[in-house]
Amino acid sequence: MKILTPNYFYDSIYEVDLDQLKQNEIEGLIIDIDNTLVGWDTSLPTLAVKEWLEKLVDLGFNVCLVSNNNKKRVMYFAKELNLPFIYQAKKPMKKNFLVAMKILKTTSHKTAVIGDQIFTDVLGGNRLKLTTILVKPIKSKEFWWTNLVRKIERRVIKKIT
Repeated sequence: MKILTPNYFYDSIYEVDLDQLKQNEIEGLIIDIDNTLVGWDTSLPTLAVKEWLEKLVDLGFNVCLVSNNNKKRVMYFAKELNLPFIYQAKKPMKKNFLVAMKILKTTSHKTAVIGDQIFTDVLGGNRLKLTTILVKPIKSKEFWWTNLVRKIERRVIKKIT
């Protein structure tokens, strides 16, 4: 179960303890989009998300958006934020986490992943010994496949919390 256990668990991105990340020498953040920053059916970042991401940059964090979603969706979203991005990342595969760290110019010790799914964001990050941060999904209505995975995730979360 350790490979599925996040280092930190928060209700939302806005509760992430940024001071703690700084104390832990985290410099780069790999952040999921769908149901982490905005609902999966929201095409653009909200003002609150823009302000939160600007705060990250102001605090000295490098940010890369990494999503399993398609190019059009991810590029359109990231363009609004002027942030680097990776689409169709195939998380939890290691490859695009490594590409993101190259973009961020960080190592595994200095990188954290923030996402809403255990089997993509947390598993992928833990496989590379990144700091992993799980947030509750923004929306409960999702694609049928994700709903199925969420049922399994809820069981895992009960065991690890």
